[in-house]
Amino acid sequence: MQRVTKTATYEQVDFQGLIRRYMKKDKANPIEGIYSVSGEVIKKSKGLLAASPKEKTKDRRENYAKVAILHDPGSTSREYIEISLDKEVPYSYSIVGEFNSSESGSLLFYKHMEGKGKSTSFTFTVEKNSDILEGIRVDSEGSTTVTYKLTYVKLSTQ
Repeated sequence: MQRVTKTATYEQVDFQGLIRRYMKKDKANPIEGIYSVSGEVIKKSKGLLAASPKEKTKDRRENYAKVAILHDPGSTSREYIEISLDKEVPYSYSIVGEFNSSESGSLLFYKHMEGKGKSTSFTFTVEKNSDILEGIRVDSEGSTTVTYKLTYVKLSTQ
């Protein structure tokens, strides 16, 4: 009997890899935790005869994903990884994003993996003692501006 193997679209980490990351950590970090993710896409465009730009919400999804953000002490290219927790029976976990902080610590730079080597980038604001991370990405094409917003609400730190 032959076993069919499927190549993963995302970088995978197994349970032992998660435990290794956890064991390497020195102290608790306020960004680490389990989050519920919501998103919104807003399109702003100026019509031919309109005096002011029109703004329209194109998509809004509340609590569409549950993710864990963990410190990745063994990596040189990223500080944190985002792991999807949406699988029913996980044997391995997909790394769907990477975070790096600014020197000041008030911003996080997020790269979301979309599969097949594609990714999008967001800039998140970080407030001390807050359980909410808010990210934004703005794409402009001609007279149209599309704003993508992500909101992460911390559910748990353990």
